[in-house]
Amino acid sequence: MTSNTPKFEFISQAKLPTRYGDFTIHGFIDHSNGQEHVALSYGNWDPIATVPIRVHSECLTGDALFSTRCDCGFQLERALENIVEHGYGVLLYLRQEGRGIGLLNKIRAYNLQDQGYDTVEANEHLGFDADLRDYAICKVMLDTLYVSNVEIMTNNPQKIQALTDLGVNIISRRPIDHGITEDNKVYLRTKTTKLGHKFNPDSLK
Repeated sequence: MTSNTPKFEFISQAKLPTRYGDFTIHGFIDHSNGQEHVALSYGNWDPIATVPIRVHSECLTGDALFSTRCDCGFQLERALENIVEHGYGVLLYLRQEGRGIGLLNKIRAYNLQDQGYDTVEANEHLGFDADLRDYAICKVMLDTLYVSNVEIMTNNPQKIQALTDLGVNIISRRPIDHGITEDNKVYLRTKTTKLGHKFNPDSLK
């Protein structure tokens, strides 16, 4: 990366019809590590409007392979549905698999979970922090799309704090308690007790 190259750069955009509606996909790159990220926008909004957004970290197993041992794919679908129902909104899709440890290490962590470790213990056993995700590019993505005020769809207060620290103006939070299965209840309980995620306690019984 040369001295005059921005760390985060918008590359291009294109139409992206989906089964939920017709979105526009916007591509970005983090030149510090070569990582590519995308934003999906739907509809139009006034720059001062409160725009519903979802900041979604890549989960190949949940998003594309339909795994029920996490709630990621279910949340992705619900977020897109919510955006279309609202008439406009943005989904930021960040390429940081397994809370930042990568796909193969996530499979290793799954193997440890199969042996009785919880999701936090498994990451730590592999030598990682519980959550290594970086949200720095989100502010650039939202600014590029003229999003000033947001309603964020999340159960994760750490994500809210990280975005707030970056200067994202979060007006409100919308819970996204969707996709709770018998396969992921223990995982979600751990995220609640150890990572501070907000779920309806009755849904995890």
